Amino acid sequence: MTRQELDDLVRLRRARDRMDRDYAEPLDVPALAREALMSPGHFSRSFRAAYGETPYSYLMTRRIERAKALLRRGDLTVTEVCFAVGCTSLGSFSSRFRELVGESPSAYRARDHQDGAAVPACMAKIHTRPVRTGGARSDARP
Repeated sequence: MTRQELDDLVRLRRARDRMDRDYAEPLDVPALAREALMSPGHFSRSFRAAYGETPYSYLMTRRIERAKALLRRGDLTVTEVCFAVGCTSLGSFSSRFRELVGESPSAYRARDHQDGAAVPACMAKIHTRPVRTGGARSDARP
């Protein structure tokens, strides 16, 4: 691996870490690309090559992961959760949630989650991480 490729991976990791940390903030590919010192196109292609999904898809997975935790608490409405995780459209949030989780946010919130209450958070995160279902479309959005 060349020095340039290693530098690119470091910058991509920095952008990914920002998405993990600031998922509720308005993040877009041009801003993340500037932070990684790359053009938006190069950033998107490099991110997908390194992590197997587009930056948008990765960010939405983080948001849905956090939304699941908030919905399990049960003290916020689906709309409040949608905005709390950085989504601006309830329809888009609900569609992506259903795509990744397999049920609507309302159905997920209404379900009993007591059986997982005694599981340590680090283990729960592994088993509750949203993953794309087999029939889901490929996300071409940046």
